[in-house]
Amino acid sequence: MATPRDYGFMRRALELAEIAGERGEVPVGAVLVRDGQVIGEGSNRPIGNCDPSAHAEIVALRRAAEREQNYRLPGTTLYVTIEPCTMCFGALVHARVNRLVYGAGEPRAGAVASRLQLAQADFFNHSIAVEEGLMAEEASALVKAFFAGRR
Repeated sequence: MATPRDYGFMRRALELAEIAGERGEVPVGAVLVRDGQVIGEGSNRPIGNCDPSAHAEIVALRRAAEREQNYRLPGTTLYVTIEPCTMCFGALVHARVNRLVYGAGEPRAGAVASRLQLAQADFFNHSIAVEEGLMAEEASALVKAFFAGRR
């Protein structure tokens, strides 16, 4: 069940998504939190960074890992505006993120619930608690507006 604190962190993720959209990137934002403190955040950057792995989730994980000086990030929650893809969900597992909270589902490539249901897979050595749909309308509206503007 989402808390007021969850909404605050998702609002920050939405702000980061807007920034990505302004840069011409697909508007996705992510915030990684431990003990109520942001330890990493990011927005989509694959175009600007010429890096196919520079999704918002990966950028947030990289920043947090650098800050913490550890590739493992236990005790954390990742807030992301759109359902993660396969690459991003795998990175969350490897980083040992405890909880994932995402906004809108991604019907074409969502790997958590929409397409692959990786959060329910029993072959990972780490499981992640998932909450979906937090501020989904706002997240979905950002993506829809972005692609409508490109057509």
